Amino acid sequence: MERSEFYSSQAGRRIAAPRRSRARFAIGDVVKHRSHDFRGVIFDIDPVYANSEEWFEQIPEEQRPRRDQPFYHLLAENEESSYVAYVSQQNLLMDNDDEPIDHPQVSQLFEEFRGGRYRLRRSLTH
Repeated sequence: MERSEFYSSQAGRRIAAPRRSRARFAIGDVVKHRSHDFRGVIFDIDPVYANSEEWFEQIPEEQRPRRDQPFYHLLAENEESSYVAYVSQQNLLMDNDDEPIDHPQVSQLFEEFRGGRYRLRRSLTH
């Protein structure tokens, strides 16, 4: 399998990743966590785990996801608050509520919500 590297500011190092990754979700998709009560909109995708070792070690061992799968950065919300979440692909499901995310940073990254997903601001696309 061909591999490439990318720099992760969260991990503070370069991360080796497969050249081709199979992300199930895309930037702008609204998703929900499989077992925790929160939902969010995806604003970035890492092809493999690219956070710190300290963050990974805080996850209870019996719940730790595999590192060799896509991980998603979400503008997330639950009943109490809004926050940024970092979640493995295996723990996400599409959210079919067709309701927007009530996160204060959504308007900074996305232009509109239509058809159950957000469109990234044109100024942020390549």
